[in-house]
Amino acid sequence: MSNDLQRVAGVGRLASLDALRGFTMFWIVGGGAIVRALLSSCEDPRLAALAGQFRHFPWEGFCFWDLIMPLFLFMIGVSMPYSFAKRLEAGKSKKRIFGHVLFRVVVLCVLGMTVNGNLLTYDVSKFQITYSVLHVLAMGYLVAAAVLLLLRWPWQIAATALLLLGYWAIQYQPAPGFAPGTYAANATFGDWLNEWLLGDWQGQWRRPWIVAMMTYGSTALLGALAGQLLRSARHPAVKVLMLVAAGLVCLAAGWYWSYYLPIIKLPWTSTYALWAGGWSYLLLALFYLVIDIAGLRRWAFPFTVIGANSIAAYLGWQWFSPAFRQAARVFTGGLEQYLLPAAYAPIEAAAATFCLWLVLYWLYRTRTFIRI
Repeated sequence: MSNDLQRVAGVGRLASLDALRGFTMFWIVGGGAIVRALLSSCEDPRLAALAGQFRHFPWEGFCFWDLIMPLFLFMIGVSMPYSFAKRLEAGKSKKRIFGHVLFRVVVLCVLGMTVNGNLLTYDVSKFQITYSVLHVLAMGYLVAAAVLLLLRWPWQIAATALLLLGYWAIQYQPAPGFAPGTYAANATFGDWLNEWLLGDWQGQWRRPWIVAMMTYGSTALLGALAGQLLRSARHPAVKVLMLVAAGLVCLAAGWYWSYYLPIIKLPWTSTYALWAGGWSYLLLALFYLVIDIAGLRRWAFPFTVIGANSIAAYLGWQWFSPAFRQAARVFTGGLEQYLLPAAYAPIEAAAATFCLWLVLYWLYRTRTFIRI
């Protein structure tokens, strides 16, 4: 076997990977709406305040909702050593694998434009090359794939550090008219670069994502390093301890660095990547410990169903959530007359999410897994 991706033969897929991926996607495809509706109906201000954990910070700061997207990208990274090793063991070349990576990137970007880029208007004048969840996933996947296929794991760690530091160095340079080190909306070099290259093509979703490809990639690479650890021959208990240690190191580094580079989701700062990566490592360690080591799997089955078709779940919700909500009203709308609007809202949100879950469950039972 020619490289680190192939060094452990016969290591099967871990149940915790689909479960954690599904846990992450659950919040995007209705879980967040359910919790927000429940909390908004609470009269206790302490519980109602928790609703803030399910809305993005407008700028500097970090809450639970800010973890969801980087956690999903981290999980893409975790899966990459498994999928690449399987292809290498089947005799496919790295060149061919990277060709497939490029194909997936293009498809994800096009699908992202159906969500945020007005592609389904079929009006060229309205098309936008824009920031979207799928765009972030595609760019992070592309950068991480190149590093993973070209470098062995010690150099992958160095590449991750260089991407984080390189982002900081580039973004320290300001947009014209701002002082160096100004981290405000439209004030960084990344903002200026996007405006210069794309301008109105970005539409309303203006983000410095061209420069942020470096930190998207570092988030995916943090996951890829975790995936290589899980594929290794180390004892499971050692893997858990190493995941926890990696998480704590990332949290400590992100916290210390945040005094110089704030933790901000929208430009995906290096400190944001580290802080989110630290929590992602800890969650992966917990899911791996509980599901794969302790064997407690039944509780995670609803998440596993979502995680097995995560991209289909995301697009299904983005494209057809009005239909799922209408279906939910067919079965639950009669309850609205007996309840206050605030009490009915979480019921409708949960029912709509359950409608999507039933579709995903049918795909799971028929072993239909939609891949790009």
